[in-house]
Amino acid sequence: MEFRIERSALTDAVAWAARVLPVRSPVPVLGGLLLDTEVEGGRLRISGLDYEASARIDVSDAEVLRPGRVLVMGRRLLDICKVLPEGPVECAVEGSRFTVSGGGARFGLSVLPLADYPALPALPQVRGAVDAELFAAAVADVAVAAGRDDTLPALTGIRLGLDGEAGTMTLAATDRYRFAVRTLPWKATAPGESADVIVSARRLTEIARSLGRSGLVSVALDAGSAGFEHAGMRTTVRLLEGRLPRHEKLFAMQDPAVAVVDRARLMEAVKRVSVVADGDSPVQMTFSRADASVLLQAGYEDDVASQRVPAELEGAEEMVVAFNPAYLAHALAAFEEPSLRLLLLGAGQRAMITGGADGTGTDAHRHLLMSVRPQLI
Repeated sequence: MEFRIERSALTDAVAWAARVLPVRSPVPVLGGLLLDTEVEGGRLRISGLDYEASARIDVSDAEVLRPGRVLVMGRRLLDICKVLPEGPVECAVEGSRFTVSGGGARFGLSVLPLADYPALPALPQVRGAVDAELFAAAVADVAVAAGRDDTLPALTGIRLGLDGEAGTMTLAATDRYRFAVRTLPWKATAPGESADVIVSARRLTEIARSLGRSGLVSVALDAGSAGFEHAGMRTTVRLLEGRLPRHEKLFAMQDPAVAVVDRARLMEAVKRVSVVADGDSPVQMTFSRADASVLLQAGYEDDVASQRVPAELEGAEEMVVAFNPAYLAHALAAFEEPSLRLLLLGAGQRAMITGGADGTGTDAHRHLLMSVRPQLI
């Protein structure tokens, strides 16, 4: 094997494939990246995998002098790529060593045994495609609500629901204290295509970030894995077992009070008063219809903070609720609309945040929070 390529192109491709490599593994070859070259078309393919995920990227601008395959330690190769001088890089297999040279610098890497390397999993059946930019934004919006407790694996995932008849993709995540849902359009390969699976929130976030921000992402699913393909990049991830709670009943709120508030001003106020909110201390919000405002308060005894922000309230003269400040901040940051609607049932009950002062966008992005009991300030 021998090929030439620009340092930046090689670094980007190695970094993308190395995302899935395990930090530690009892199987040494799983720390390797497989480099495969073909003379025709000048194609360089770089692949990596562990037992949970795989990644493969095709690079078309390599000059392949000799075709071949080689397996080398992926993170070490990435470290080398990062310190190489800018410009063309020459890579070759010389005996039992893989050499990388450019700009007067030269490195050698031991070659790992190809016979011990598992086969890369095939891409599951393609079910349809979704806009890359919308997909990345939606995953980021719901991932903040995913759990972090590995003893409850399903709650660490994002529900991926596909409805071919309606042409919608639904992403949802919950840690039992909050519940985020995003719905976006997608194009099914067939009208009857449907699915309801759970993908690791951490893995899906990495995938969505790493794919391009333009064009369509192909979505593939089978009984045990999900796959995504875009612009020469292909990745798979094993599905999580179990199911998330259905959100439809939780999101059905009867006769709530509705508050409308400027998102940026509310975010700034939450950030400001949370400075004195130690531990699990909540941020209390008192909405007043007469004053057309919401008073935010946090802290205890002499260590307190407060700020009043303009807000409209309908359905009640006054409404007092309180939230975990981190959960509230994460929820507000997930929206982009200038104004938000808060549907409130009262202290200790559910509260829903949606985008748009006039209710637009409520079906596309909804974030449910559990209000805690207000505490004396």
